[in-house]
Amino acid sequence: MAGPLSHIRVLDLSRVLAGPWAGQNMADLGAEVIKVERPGKGDDSRAFGPPWVKDKEGKDSTDSAYFTAANRGKKSVSLNISKPGGQQIVRDLARISDVLIENYKFGDLARYGLGYDDLKVVNPRLIYCSVTGFGQTGPFREHPGYDFMVQGMGGMMSVTGEPDGAPGGGPQRAGVPVADIITGMYASIAICAALAHRAETGIGQHLDLALLDSQIALLSYQNTNYFSTGVPPKRIGNLHPNIVPYQPFKTSDGDVILACGNDNLYRKFCEAAGCTQYIEDPRFATNGKRVENRTELTRLLQEVFSRRTTREWVEVLEAAGVANGPINNLAQVYEEPQVKARGIRVEMDHPVAGKLSTVASPMRFSATPVEYKVPPPLVGEHTEEILRRLLGKSDAEIAALRSTGTL
Repeated sequence: MAGPLSHIRVLDLSRVLAGPWAGQNMADLGAEVIKVERPGKGDDSRAFGPPWVKDKEGKDSTDSAYFTAANRGKKSVSLNISKPGGQQIVRDLARISDVLIENYKFGDLARYGLGYDDLKVVNPRLIYCSVTGFGQTGPFREHPGYDFMVQGMGGMMSVTGEPDGAPGGGPQRAGVPVADIITGMYASIAICAALAHRAETGIGQHLDLALLDSQIALLSYQNTNYFSTGVPPKRIGNLHPNIVPYQPFKTSDGDVILACGNDNLYRKFCEAAGCTQYIEDPRFATNGKRVENRTELTRLLQEVFSRRTTREWVEVLEAAGVANGPINNLAQVYEEPQVKARGIRVEMDHPVAGKLSTVASPMRFSATPVEYKVPPPLVGEHTEEILRRLLGKSDAEIAALRSTGTL
């Protein structure tokens, strides 16, 4: 069956990651997604290399691997929106679209007559999703916002990394741009909710998504821990502020993560690991006590873990029903039997690369499964198709647009 959003058309004017991530989610759900890019260079992230997409001969192409992470399923139209003709094409496409995604700085698109107030006149049913660093209101709304700075400003780096004074201590950003990605995810949810509202009322609306808002929301229980105590949480490396043991341990040949989310799992672990003396020890008998005596328990358990290999520990703990896992690099990730069984690495036919690997959507549907039909596009690859099929442009009209630098 067709995807759950196969009746939806999305006009994606965003670039880099947060907005494109939302657009890719829409495409994975079956929507027709039209990506508007600058003629020639396209999305900024096409230049975020190396590494670059390899062509069929194994040579570097002009598109980065980064770009392919967030642009599967889209059709690319190259369009200069600073030209009157480009602005008109955006209006024409907005008129026949259900959703528009943009991540221009506050007020930029309004200068071209392409803000929400302009386009809702053209299409009152349009769901217009703006993704910015700081949102459409507040004193910072005109400031540019980037993931790294937002991870710092929004508190993520205050709780990520080893403690001050420890080896390698100090604030760290997450290994991927989590502020961008979580904003794209919240945008996806908001768009789907707005579509559901429109189905009942026939009315579109403006969605205001901000990296800072989303990053703060992502802190989850760290926020509520702060609200409860009035004390800002600190960096504790790979430890959990509320659960012990819930951390990695060094084995004889690597690392394994132990996750005892309750007292019963802790008991099972001690029995399987042969350290039952730590079950009834009053220092460790309950999770609260283990949190209080974290340092001593960690020291004792590290001695236990150093006696076996990572694989041996995984097998022992799996047999005991205790949550655990190795710390894998990406090569090891894609060799995991579970990862292979779930089909998480997906190969798509690509006009330059031949076969291009992408990561499957984690959204799984029993009735409307995700399909992977359109690879990350080349710049302007679908310009003429979209102009002809959706806007009815003739060859002469397209040639005229090219002559003015609009396409």
